[in-house]
Amino acid sequence: MRGLCIFLVLALASAQTPANKSVIGEITAADSAAKRLTVKGDDGSTYTVTMDEATSYLRLPLGEKDLKKAEKIALSDVTVGDRLLARGPLPEGSTTLPARTVVIMTKADLAKKQAQDRADWQRRGIAGTIVSINAASKEVTINTHGRDANDILVDTSAASFRRYAPDSVRFADAKPGSFADLKPGDSVRALGNKSEDGIHYKAEAVVSGSFQTIAVTVDSVDPATGELRAVDLQSKQNITIKTNQNSMLRRLAETMATMLARRMRPEGGAAASEGPGGVASAVQAGRGGPAAGGDLQQVLERAPQLMLAELKKGDALIISGSRADGSTVTAIAVVAGVEPFLAAAPRTGGQVNLGSWNLDVGVPEQ
Repeated sequence: MRGLCIFLVLALASAQTPANKSVIGEITAADSAAKRLTVKGDDGSTYTVTMDEATSYLRLPLGEKDLKKAEKIALSDVTVGDRLLARGPLPEGSTTLPARTVVIMTKADLAKKQAQDRADWQRRGIAGTIVSINAASKEVTINTHGRDANDILVDTSAASFRRYAPDSVRFADAKPGSFADLKPGDSVRALGNKSEDGIHYKAEAVVSGSFQTIAVTVDSVDPATGELRAVDLQSKQNITIKTNQNSMLRRLAETMATMLARRMRPEGGAAASEGPGGVASAVQAGRGGPAAGGDLQQVLERAPQLMLAELKKGDALIISGSRADGSTVTAIAVVAGVEPFLAAAPRTGGQVNLGSWNLDVGVPEQ
């Protein structure tokens, strides 16, 4: 997880010299005989890290930040999947670094740390949509998701920031960010502590992103390019939906779609009321409840895989993603089998209103 580089950065900060640069990332290939490692850097580049007899190897134990606590290891102890920080001279434009020092966090320790982080975010984290921003005080008001949605004032003055990639809600894909990135309407997840009154929150870390969720009907499908042509049921405009290797393609089982629809109409009468409490309450109300035992993201992850070639003209879809312009959406999730669900959705002026339904942005490690 990219966030774990902070341990290595803190450990080596005092030892860093202007002549040295660092490569931080995940080891994807290791050739001990040639004393060469291939590293997928956190900056997206692929690096070759070379070693010689003078290179020192250290392992930073789980939870430690002080390099003095690092243990000396051998090159043979370095394996694929380990997190690495390699330090040495790196000429401008080069992707080959002759390492003077290699510090690793093992794959096993990473898994333990990720489990601890995930539990902490689930225990002390909140998620919602930004309603307003106070730049002077570095406070944001967010409307939380779920059955008991309410507004919470979040103090971010002491928080670190990350920003989700445009095509992913995975925490691991988030990049370093700042308070200036935040905008009303953004999806946000924060880690920190809530006040006793439950409406104030002191954030230690904030991760945010700009996403949207729309309902569409399929016009045409090109499985070869991964693109769909569709009609946005809200705007009635033609749009192009682009999918990629990171897109989640799922089909809701009829029983699940029907159950979600019934949640919107628990008494079997009229559709749910308009506004954030409508669709949002149906798909996110039961955290830990009967809807597959979790939130919307968990429901979708357990749903059957969808192949684009299965889709036909007129099929209804719900799309979550980022819109590059007025007519193109890069899909994070494409969900089929939603006809019962959309039939129960509230209408505004005859148009489908999805309220505040959106995918929860991820926590470590998704």
